[in-house]
Amino acid sequence: MFTFKQLEAVYWIADLGGFAAAARKLNTTQSAVSKRIQELESSLGEVLFDREKRQARLSEKGEQVLVLARRLLEHRDAAVEQLSKPEVVARRVRIGVTELTAITWLPRLVRLIRQTYPRVVIEPDVDSSLSLRDKLLADEMDLIIAPDVVADARFASHRVGTARLAWMCKPGLLPTSRAVSLQELASTTILTQGDRSGTTAMFKPWLQSPEFLQANTISSNNTLVLIGLTVAGIGVSYLPLACLKPLIERRALAVVKTSPSLPEINYVALFRSGRKSTLISSLVSLAQQVCDFSSLFQTDALDAKASEDLGRALFSKIGTSSARTARAPARPKMKKT
Repeated sequence: MFTFKQLEAVYWIADLGGFAAAARKLNTTQSAVSKRIQELESSLGEVLFDREKRQARLSEKGEQVLVLARRLLEHRDAAVEQLSKPEVVARRVRIGVTELTAITWLPRLVRLIRQTYPRVVIEPDVDSSLSLRDKLLADEMDLIIAPDVVADARFASHRVGTARLAWMCKPGLLPTSRAVSLQELASTTILTQGDRSGTTAMFKPWLQSPEFLQANTISSNNTLVLIGLTVAGIGVSYLPLACLKPLIERRALAVVKTSPSLPEINYVALFRSGRKSTLISSLVSLAQQVCDFSSLFQTDALDAKASEDLGRALFSKIGTSSARTARAPARPKMKKT
């Protein structure tokens, strides 16, 4: 009644919004994709796509076929993954990560995946924790790695590692020889990540304290922008401790002690429950192997020193030219609450 090639055509036309895009994805011609759809429509006696509009839109019957196609293709891929050797598994995997992972160990993960599964195409997406959660729920992601604040009964969760953040500021802005109070922190400008950030959700008890609610704040969803603003002396922010060691050593940043200190952030790999996939389980295992927030732009364990040296070089200008850093291409939002 139908073939996997026909179901793939339905899936990719719906996913990419057109016959031409689906043909490119399937490495075939647009006429071949159209023929698959015409044969399926003839077999079903129903029109699956409204072709009168610029973007191919599914009919009501097409929506039903898409649900079936997605389910059958997932089962097919799962069977192939389970029965095949890693080097012959071929599919696209959409992996969502937050910015801290992207600027530290994501290159190592991608490199290891390509070595283990040379025919798997990785599509990384960098976004905030809550946005990644929404994409996973909408089937726009196959796997996300984020702080453990987006728990959901619909997700399977596996811990991959831990990151430590600390309050930081420009040396001299706040005392560093003793623990400072919330009032002292709030006397400066508080530089925070956006409302959809996992760390913002985790540090909510701090940020919603009476002292902080009266403080001036600048919010940006870009970690590098927050680092630049902090180095420039604009305010105090919670930043990743280990990978910013070069800036701390250059005295471009100073760690501000607080009591209590900020909690460690557990990072987890999440995927939709009930969708058994040998490949996704393997990718989670690979992420657990390489998760490391200690240095920037890592490739593998053998050149960890090179990664640290690269981080020092990239941040050397920040440490010596804070004025230019303050004018980084960001759009922070400032508010007085």
